[in-house]
Amino acid sequence: MKTRSIAPCGMNCNLCMAYLRDERQCPGCRDMDKDKPKYCRKCIIKNCEELAKNNLKYCSDKCRKFPCLRLKNLDKRYRNKYGMSMLENLEIINKQGIRKFLSIEKEKWIKDNMIFCIHHKKYYEIRKS
Repeated sequence: MKTRSIAPCGMNCNLCMAYLRDERQCPGCRDMDKDKPKYCRKCIIKNCEELAKNNLKYCSDKCRKFPCLRLKNLDKRYRNKYGMSMLENLEIINKQGIRKFLSIEKEKWIKDNMIFCIHHKKYYEIRKS
């Protein structure tokens, strides 16, 4: 896992079905690949003016709108449907740093060279980068 694979909203792209699929694999939220789904390219959080204005890589309490309604709604949906929280991820990133967060994520989601897809609720073999 690399720091670039963590989206501004706190999503670990490594766990996403679009990132793990074989065909038309998504490069992750930080990449502006033209083949990305339109909803990804137009993401309100990724393209947030506050992030750009404050030169922030991740949503944090350094933003006057944190957590914004969009982030709260995203977090609620992912807690209910997928058992993960963007806000909890961001809290770890902002308090303990991105390297510690990646270490926690590896421990939580990777087993025997397999990574868990939160959307499909199953493990996939880790690809060599």
